[in-house]
Order: sequence, then C-alpha cells, then structure tokens
Amino acid sequence: MRRLPAVPPILFQSSRFLRNLAARSRWLRFKFRGLRVPASLPLGGRVVVETCPDPWSPVQGGTSDASMPGIGKNVVCEKAATSVDAFRMVTASRYYPQLMSLVGNVLRFLPAFVRMKQLIAEHYVGAVMICDARIYSGSLLSPNYGWICDELMGGGGLHTMGTYIVDLLTHLTGRRAEKVHGLLKTFVRQNAAIRGIRHVTSDDFCFFQMLMGGGVCSTVTLNFNMPGAFVHEVMVVGSAGRLVARGADLYGQKNSATQEELLLRDSLAVGAGLPEQGPQDVPVLYLKGMVYMVQALRQSFQGQGDRRTWDHTPVSMAASFEDGLYMQSVVDAIKRSSRSGEWEAVEVLTEEPDANQNLCEALQRNNL
Repeated sequence: MRRLPAVPPILFQSSRFLRNLAARSRWLRFKFRGLRVPASLPLGGRVVVETCPDPWSPVQGGTSDASMPGIGKNVVCEKAATSVDAFRMVTASRYYPQLMSLVGNVLRFLPAFVRMKQLIAEHYVGAVMICDARIYSGSLLSPNYGWICDELMGGGGLHTMGTYIVDLLTHLTGRRAEKVHGLLKTFVRQNAAIRGIRHVTSDDFCFFQMLMGGGVCSTVTLNFNMPGAFVHEVMVVGSAGRLVARGADLYGQKNSATQEELLLRDSLAVGAGLPEQGPQDVPVLYLKGMVYMVQALRQSFQGQGDRRTWDHTPVSMAASFEDGLYMQSVVDAIKRSSRSGEWEAVEVLTEEPDANQNLCEALQRNNL
C-alpha cells in the first residue's frame, strides 16, 4: 500500500455517474482497465493506492452521505463505453471549466512516452511518416460472464486497449485520425466458464489502420489469444530515424547509426509495498503508469490555497474529455469499417443523437 500526502478530494467515476455533478462522495473505490485501484479519499485525509488482481476493469464508484463544499467536483475517470456517453461527459465538463476533468490514460504519464514526445518535437526522427503498435496478451475474459464479454457493454480488446493506443499515437504525433480501416474477430466465443446460452460477442483480435493528418499512416495489432509474456511495443518512424518503446523502456536509432541506442530505462519498482496477493495479471507497464499519474495528481494540488484550484502543469500530458470523445469516435469508425469492409471516415459527435435510434442500431448489430 502506497500512501501519499494529503490532496483535495477527486472523483474517480464512470461516465454514468457524471450526469449528477453534485453527487456527494467521500470514500471511493475505482478500477482501471489496466489495473484495479481502490482509492480512499476522505476530506482533508490521504490518498491510499493499492492494487488488486482484476485487470482491464472499468472505473466504478460508490457514494455516501458525506458532503463536500462547493458545486461540482474534480473528475478523473475511465474512457466512456460509447460516443454518446463521451459526448455527455464533454457537455457536463463545460459547465465547470475551472475544475479538473481528465480521462485516465496512464500511458501518457510513462516517462518513455513523455520522452518520446519530446524527441519527436525535437525532430529526432525527422518528419513523422509511420506509427506501428503491437499488443500481445492472454485472454481478457473474466472467470465469470461479465461486461468484458459483451461488445455493447464496452468489452473487447479494441475498446479496452485499442482506445489507449489511438489516444497515445495522436498525443505523440499531434495528428488525428481522419480515416480508418479495421478488422475485429472473436475467436473464443465460449469456454469452460462461459457456455450454454451465453456466448462472447466482444473481440479478442483486432487489426486496424489509420490515415492521420499530414499523411501519417498508423498500423495497430491487438491480439489477446497469445500465452506467455505481455508484449507492448509502440514505434514511430520518420525521415531521419525511429523511436520504439518496448514496455516502459525507450530505444532510438538514427538513419546514420548502425544499431539502436537505449534512450531511457524505467527503473521504477512497483512491487514494493504491494499486498502479498498483488496484481499478478496486470502488466507492469500499467502499474507504473498508475503510479506516475497519481504522483502528477498530487503535485497538481500541492501548494494550492483553495482545494478547488489545481496546477495544470503536472498533468499537462493527461487526456481531456474532448480527447475521450475523439478516441471513442475512432473506435466507432473502426467497428463500422469491420462491418462494411471499407475505409470509414472518423466523425466526432457535435450533438447528441436520438437514444432510441442508437439502441435499435446497436441491437441490430449485435444480432448480426
């Protein structure tokens, strides 16, 4: 268990709770898809962070009768399940622009990607041409049937992990996806725990391409059928060289060099202080990202006279709710492409569509 100095209360909630911005909360328990992290946030108390062996879970929250002065809350939440939810999150956050409203993509806080973004801006690779990302892992399915098994509930490798990669590539290059082409497959529809009338509809394999602004091309492969070590690799290739993040370490190679060089090695030890039954199934990469994100949140609130104010600098690399809407729009376009077999344009919502129409379309897709 890792204890940090006192910070103001922050809500870690799923999008379904964001409609009620005045919800009173004292003790919160939240879970990230990359790892599950219970957080105790009493008024004027401490932040308590510990890890639990339930990876890839959506952020969840509980409420109590404890009150908090002021209207509105600082919010750090998981990515939304749908574009409509993401749009509602953006709309809600605009009522309180002075408050924190961030999406918890922990990859942005890893030193390897912070340094990679700096080197790209310094033209280490020259003009960015190609991005390539690979994630190989074992099954994401839980022992029991749950949301992760159902596409309509936000399950699947594309939504669970691909959303993070879409956001990360845009964050690194400063270019947004304009058109996408993708393929989603579900190879494991039933197993020993999920059988009978129940079957898995969420994808366990996904491959997609993105045409981004400035002519940048990106390729992403997500395979959750591979036993063995977790593989997470992100590479950016430019006219003058390449950068590649393998796990939490960063490597680079100029066109004039004969071999790649180690640019940054992340030596953070995340095992110290964790419970004996620690997060064995959670990749170390995401554990480290969580630690760095919580440290940035602590620094953001330190030295502030008013608990509702915060320093933007320590969390400047964090994803906003607008970024969350963009990444969900890309995911939706990839799903459309998988059904049509054609390139699809990325369309970001500018107004909330009719709820009944969305439900009918979703049910039809699920039946197909």
